[in-house]
Amino acid sequence: MVFSYEVMGQTIKALRKERRLTQEVLSGLAGIARTHLTMIESGTIHANIETVWRIAQALDMRPSELFSLIEEKTGNEE
Repeated sequence: MVFSYEVMGQTIKALRKERRLTQEVLSGLAGIARTHLTMIESGTIHANIETVWRIAQALDMRPSELFSLIEEKTGNEE
């Protein structure tokens, strides 16, 4: 299994939409710029662990839960 920033971004985007949050709201809750979140969701930049941690908390979940979902989707991509 190979980590994919694209899958990570897709997972974050899906969770954001599931919770009916805009990029503006989620980025504000996570303390990052909306443009930064946009690039994370599209997989064009590599978010560091602290940023992913903050996004997970803003989505009201544990970082381990977020990474577990990313891992699940990565396994499905193979």
